Amino acid sequence: MAKHSDISWKQDHPSTLFSNSVQKAERMLKQAMSHPEEIAIEHTFNQIEHAENASLNAEQYGEHLETVQQNKEYLELIKQQLHEVQEKVKKQ
Repeated sequence: MAKHSDISWKQDHPSTLFSNSVQKAERMLKQAMSHPEEIAIEHTFNQIEHAENASLNAEQYGEHLETVQQNKEYLELIKQQLHEVQEKVKKQ
Protein backbone atom coordinates (compact mmCIF):
# COMPACT_ATOMS: atom_id res chain seq x y z
CA MET A 1 0.00 0.00 0.00
CA ALA A 2 1.25 3.49 -0.82
CA LYS A 3 2.35 5.76 1.97
CA HIS A 4 0.48 9.04 2.22
CA SER A 5 3.11 10.87 4.25
CA ASP A 6 4.78 12.28 1.12
CA ILE A 7 1.47 13.39 -0.41
CA SER A 8 0.06 16.80 0.41
CA TRP A 9 -3.25 16.79 2.31
CA LYS A 10 -4.68 18.97 -0.44
CA GLN A 11 -4.77 15.99 -2.80
CA ASP A 12 -7.47 14.44 -0.66
CA HIS A 13 -9.88 17.34 -1.23
CA PRO A 14 -12.86 16.27 -3.36
CA SER A 15 -12.31 19.07 -5.89
CA THR A 16 -8.64 18.08 -6.29
CA LEU A 17 -9.55 14.42 -6.68
CA PHE A 18 -12.05 15.45 -9.37
CA SER A 19 -9.44 17.57 -11.18
CA ASN A 20 -6.97 14.68 -11.06
CA SER A 21 -9.51 12.18 -12.39
CA VAL A 22 -10.44 14.53 -15.26
CA GLN A 23 -6.74 14.89 -16.15
CA LYS A 24 -6.38 11.11 -16.11
CA ALA A 25 -9.43 10.78 -18.39
CA GLU A 26 -7.81 13.29 -20.75
CA ARG A 27 -4.59 11.26 -20.88
CA MET A 28 -6.55 8.06 -21.53
CA LEU A 29 -8.56 9.79 -24.27
CA LYS A 30 -5.34 10.87 -26.00
CA GLN A 31 -4.14 7.28 -25.86
CA ALA A 32 -7.44 6.03 -27.28
CA MET A 33 -7.21 8.62 -30.06
CA SER A 34 -3.70 7.56 -31.03
CA HIS A 35 -4.47 3.83 -30.62
CA PRO A 36 -8.20 3.52 -31.36
CA GLU A 37 -8.90 0.09 -29.92
CA GLU A 38 -11.88 -1.24 -27.97
CA ILE A 39 -9.87 -1.78 -24.78
CA ALA A 40 -8.49 1.79 -24.77
CA ILE A 41 -12.00 3.15 -25.28
CA GLU A 42 -13.38 0.95 -22.50
CA HIS A 43 -10.67 2.08 -20.07
CA THR A 44 -11.40 5.71 -20.91
CA PHE A 45 -15.14 5.19 -20.35
CA ASN A 46 -14.36 3.66 -16.95
CA GLN A 47 -12.17 6.63 -16.05
CA ILE A 48 -14.88 9.08 -17.15
CA GLU A 49 -17.33 7.26 -14.87
CA HIS A 50 -14.81 7.53 -12.04
CA ALA A 51 -14.43 11.27 -12.75
CA GLU A 52 -18.20 11.74 -12.74
CA ASN A 53 -18.41 10.13 -9.29
CA ALA A 54 -15.61 12.42 -8.10
CA SER A 55 -17.59 15.35 -9.52
CA LEU A 56 -20.66 14.46 -7.46
CA ASN A 57 -18.48 14.13 -4.38
CA ALA A 58 -16.88 17.56 -4.98
CA GLU A 59 -20.31 19.15 -5.44
CA GLN A 60 -21.58 17.62 -2.20
CA TYR A 61 -18.71 19.28 -0.37
CA GLY A 62 -19.39 22.56 -2.20
CA GLU A 63 -15.71 23.02 -2.90
CA HIS A 64 -14.23 25.45 -5.41
CA LEU A 65 -17.42 25.42 -7.42
CA GLU A 66 -15.96 27.38 -10.33
CA THR A 67 -13.16 24.84 -10.76
CA VAL A 68 -15.61 21.96 -10.39
CA GLN A 69 -17.85 23.49 -13.07
CA GLN A 70 -14.92 23.97 -15.47
CA ASN A 71 -13.87 20.37 -14.95
CA LYS A 72 -17.43 19.15 -15.55
CA GLU A 73 -17.55 21.02 -18.86
CA TYR A 74 -14.15 19.64 -19.84
CA LEU A 75 -15.27 16.12 -18.94
CA GLU A 76 -18.26 16.53 -21.29
CA LEU A 77 -15.85 17.48 -24.08
CA ILE A 78 -13.73 14.39 -23.33
CA LYS A 79 -16.88 12.24 -23.53
CA GLN A 80 -17.80 13.70 -26.93
CA GLN A 81 -14.31 13.11 -28.28
CA LEU A 82 -14.28 9.56 -26.96
CA HIS A 83 -17.62 8.94 -28.66
CA GLU A 84 -16.05 10.07 -31.96
CA VAL A 85 -13.13 7.66 -31.45
CA GLN A 86 -15.61 4.87 -30.70
CA GLU A 87 -17.50 5.58 -33.94
CA LYS A 88 -14.22 5.40 -35.87
CA VAL A 89 -13.40 2.01 -34.33
CA LYS A 90 -16.85 0.65 -35.19
CA LYS A 91 -16.39 1.63 -38.84
CA GLN A 92 -13.06 -0.18 -39.14
